[in-house]
Amino acid sequence: MSQEDMVKEAVEEAKAKATQTVEEESEEVTEEAVEADGSEEEILEDEALEETEKSEKKLFGKKNKKDKKDEKIEELTDRLTRQMAEFDNFRKRTDKEKKQMYEIGAKDIIDKILPVVDNFERGLAAVPEEEKSHPFMEGMDKIYKQLMTTLGEAGVKPIEAVGQEFNPDFHNAVMHVEDEEVGENIVVEEFQKGYTYRDSVVRHSMVKVAN
Repeated sequence: MSQEDMVKEAVEEAKAKATQTVEEESEEVTEEAVEADGSEEEILEDEALEETEKSEKKLFGKKNKKDKKDEKIEELTDRLTRQMAEFDNFRKRTDKEKKQMYEIGAKDIIDKILPVVDNFERGLAAVPEEEKSHPFMEGMDKIYKQLMTTLGEAGVKPIEAVGQEFNPDFHNAVMHVEDEEVGENIVVEEFQKGYTYRDSVVRHSMVKVAN
């Protein structure tokens, strides 16, 4: 082989090595670039995740913390509810007091009317049997019956006494007698009729009790 050929061969080998070296360096640079790009993408993803977490924290934080306007609404609503309950209790208490006052007033009026009823009954009982058919006496009897009907419609009722067992809630015993013909603690005579108004005693019956 001539010297010239040896020189050419050496040059070709040098070119081939140089080309191989450049290719290897290019591959390394490419791999590093890819790795760098991957790292940058990961960094960007991490930053985006952190921003999302911060936004969620801010968002949930706002939800958990009540707005001043909402707190004011709740306060006013609670106050209104309490005032409505107080007003309802006041209304019920007032209605009850009115009812009690009405019944007290009604019982007071009835108590004043009862002596008139007593006088009617005494006067009618004293009329002889032959005079009861007189027009005047018939008129008085009708007035008495009308008065008793009116009192009955208003809730006034006479208390049953004679033949009933003595009851201190309705009867006032003013006399006591021993009588074997009647049972124990039985009312045998009524001196003054008692009356009730709506299940409340206006006047107790004055009675005589046996045994």
